[in-house]
Amino acid sequence: MTEQSRGLTLAWRVGAVMLAAAVVAGCGSASKPKPTPLESFTPSQTVRTAWTARVGAAEGPLSLAVSGSTVAMASTDGQVVSLEVETGRERWRAAVGSKLSAGVGSDGRFAAVVTSDNELVTLDEGKPLWRDRLPGRVITAPLVAGERVFIQSVDRSVRAYDALDGRWLWNFARPGVDPLSLAQNGLLTAFRDTLVIGTSSRMIGLDPTKGSVRFEVSLGLPRGTNEVERLSDLVGPAARSDDDLCVRSFQLAVGCVNMNRGTMRWSRPQSGHQGLAADDQVVVGADSADRLTAWRADSGDTAWRVDRFQHRGLSTPVIWSGLIAVGDSEGQLHFLSPQDGRTVARLSLDAPLSGAPRVAAGHLLVATRAGTLYALRAQ
Repeated sequence: MTEQSRGLTLAWRVGAVMLAAAVVAGCGSASKPKPTPLESFTPSQTVRTAWTARVGAAEGPLSLAVSGSTVAMASTDGQVVSLEVETGRERWRAAVGSKLSAGVGSDGRFAAVVTSDNELVTLDEGKPLWRDRLPGRVITAPLVAGERVFIQSVDRSVRAYDALDGRWLWNFARPGVDPLSLAQNGLLTAFRDTLVIGTSSRMIGLDPTKGSVRFEVSLGLPRGTNEVERLSDLVGPAARSDDDLCVRSFQLAVGCVNMNRGTMRWSRPQSGHQGLAADDQVVVGADSADRLTAWRADSGDTAWRVDRFQHRGLSTPVIWSGLIAVGDSEGQLHFLSPQDGRTVARLSLDAPLSGAPRVAAGHLLVATRAGTLYALRAQ
């Protein structure tokens, strides 16, 4: 391939990512429906703020990385911070020196981010360890596990590095996939000793030491007359329900895959672009109009559906301390009952969420676009 053709390929991929972002954003705000007004309710649950920390603003999707009793957070301007979940005490803080396009991934010791110049930066307890120039753009946060760093590019290829010395280990790419990809975190996670990735509407389990395929499951067949209509990438993060991983395929479906057998437990059609929440009882997610649905985890049957959050720009939800927590585009954090979806509490944040909420050491951790990390406790 010539340098000119490489440039054209990269330009197409970047343009595809921008186009996918427009799809998610609704292609402008002029015709966007008005959010449903906030409901009046009598709180029956108390949620309090245990501590907060300031890191820096997040202009795009930046993920929290939880490992044991620590949480790592990054800002768009390249600040990376690790804190103790129980107290909020800062363990270390580092400046990468460049704006970030993806991050942060961490196993508690190593942390990895990707800059807007396509450079993978790995830290060891906050100290710069090594850097590597990547061949393509990265939006999905790196995964750090087993002293390895895994990267998923917008072309859906996955690269593995040795966390200690930056040695390149292997590359996985599925040929023949659509060139258009979704401009948000994709599926890149671990389940026991299997690396789990998303390629279009397919969940693929890989051997993390060699990059060889262990299983492959499709959430459905994309339909449409063009690349935008066929866009069906799996949206991260996945949610765990016992031995299942439950995930959304953009515009297509939600479903749960049994990881012991590498087979589909159930799938249901639903158009949406945010991830799911799950426990051993229910799987919860919002559709493209922000109607929130709960499915029974074992069968996929609908348990309940609520439409009082329509067009409020719901985030990825999370199940925590017997509650469902979900943010909206006005910076409100709603807490619902998993049994029937009624609202039991609400908390106002300083800005909308910058990524999916996380749970660690009994705390609910939510980071906002303004750069504040909240650690919440239920009473």
